[in-house]
Amino acid sequence: MNKPVTIKDIARKFRCSPSTVSRALNNHPSINEDTRRNLQEYAQKVGYQRNQVSLNLLNTKTASIGVIVPTINNYYESAIIEGIDGVLHPLGYTLNICVTNEQYLLESEYITKLLSNRVEGIFLSVSQETYDFGHYEHLENVGKRNLPLIFIDRDYEGFSAGSVTIDDYHGAFAAVQHLVNTGRKRIAHLKGPNGMAVTEQRFKGYAECLRQYGLPLEESLIINTNFKVESALEPTAQLLELDQRPDAIFGVNDQVAIGAMKVIREKGWRVPEDIAVVGFDNSPISAYISPSLTSVGRPGRQIGEEAARIFLNYPDAAAKRDNPVHIVLPSQLIIRDSSAGIRR
Repeated sequence: MNKPVTIKDIARKFRCSPSTVSRALNNHPSINEDTRRNLQEYAQKVGYQRNQVSLNLLNTKTASIGVIVPTINNYYESAIIEGIDGVLHPLGYTLNICVTNEQYLLESEYITKLLSNRVEGIFLSVSQETYDFGHYEHLENVGKRNLPLIFIDRDYEGFSAGSVTIDDYHGAFAAVQHLVNTGRKRIAHLKGPNGMAVTEQRFKGYAECLRQYGLPLEESLIINTNFKVESALEPTAQLLELDQRPDAIFGVNDQVAIGAMKVIREKGWRVPEDIAVVGFDNSPISAYISPSLTSVGRPGRQIGEEAARIFLNYPDAAAKRDNPVHIVLPSQLIIRDSSAGIRR
């Protein structure tokens, strides 16, 4: 009795790897059409039959979900994760949480590992380096597996995938408008890293508000940070050394705003009497520092909940890619002591 033909037998015949044969027999797009056809025709000719047990294992649902975020050191990302888990855990799903520390290579590595672990979908907040490098091949690998990819908070423009984000533009506009309405005229902006969607949308809101109120957009009042407290220290010191110092600072997030407040006080200035400060995120600590921080609220938990519903509400991954859902949630200005009621 002849032994059944295996994938390894076919691989030896064509002098290629067994994984290449497997991908070709499964019509994987990474194998060119001629190679796929030759391998499939030979497999049929020699009577190759797939191992049904292995196929059944491959087709078994894992109820496992990948969640990739740049950090879990602050409230906002944790709230997003809680939102996703709150919707999916009661349905039997388990989250695999990965932290990139804003690194492209880690983001790519995690996607590869999650795909190997046969997750049923990936929720991704894109890392800073992914924006910087402009690489998205690792994202295409998710699509090749027919898995849903959903951007949370940060999306990647030009890549077809569902997303849930915040209206950063109008949130920033409202923050700067509030400062203008309290009499501030030299409003600095501690900006995030260039190229990131959240950074650019908040900068656009800042710049457009100044334009509408007839205030100049001065390059000396705009300095980049990396979202962290310590990244605001030197830029704030630079702003305070200007011949015409700012009378207000709009931070790209609360951590940056808190860093700015620290430097302002150390230099002998008062918040908000001398310099008003506004942040973005409405992290829990913003209400408890002194003075309490005016901030733009972002509903992190709701982002996670809406993203989970996008995952659940489509019949298949192809539909998610061909007609992705994009949800933009509103932001809300919360006025506190760091800017309120000083000037009119």
